[in-house]
Amino acid sequence: MFDGLIKLQQTFFDPHLIAQVLPELVMTGLPNTILLAILASLIGLALGLLVAICLSARFVWLRRLCRAYVDVLRGLPHILTIYIVGQGLPLAGFALFGNSTYSYAAFAIGLIESAYMAEIIRAGLQSVDKGQIQAARSLGMSSARTLRYIVLPQGIRRVLPPLTGQFILVIKGTALVFLLGLTSGQRELFSIAQDAAINNANLSPLTAAGLLYLLLTVPMTHAVNAWERRMGLSSSRSAGSDD
Repeated sequence: MFDGLIKLQQTFFDPHLIAQVLPELVMTGLPNTILLAILASLIGLALGLLVAICLSARFVWLRRLCRAYVDVLRGLPHILTIYIVGQGLPLAGFALFGNSTYSYAAFAIGLIESAYMAEIIRAGLQSVDKGQIQAARSLGMSSARTLRYIVLPQGIRRVLPPLTGQFILVIKGTALVFLLGLTSGQRELFSIAQDAAINNANLSPLTAAGLLYLLLTVPMTHAVNAWERRMGLSSSRSAGSDD
């Protein structure tokens, strides 16, 4: 029993290996992970907003096309999508970003997230009171102006907490880009930890990376939950005052 605990400690919590890999994780992996998550989220948000609007379009063919887009990207394994986009597009001759593997990684994750964000935004847009939309149209506002000045401001505000929560998933999703073969200066947390684990035949570097992921995601998760509770309380008070 005691020998087993020692072996477990040596395999996952070797202080020497953790101290050895931690500087590179913090100085290189952590900034690249955050930057990759931000870029992917911006791509996902832009595409997701466009798809969400099109999901409510008057044209049936456009709604079906966007629905297929969402279903395919949500239905495929994330690692498969990243591999197809990051490796497949350059091999097929679609060098959208030249030789920038980092850009392909951000684009691949952004495409995946756009499908999830589209559904989040669509739900927010559809939650806007229909009476306000009808009132705006009765005042002579076009559909585009109603969308811009009435629907979007209210709908986006309501989905800010879940969109922030989706960013947490993007941070964790960056671990999948290791298979694209990032350069040493582009590697994120998981890539650095995996290489160190393989070179040392020990999983302690992955434990160190896991702790850094937790330092990023756990505080954000609690912040998003608190934000959602506060918005829910504000909505309840508003409803009570209206009554």
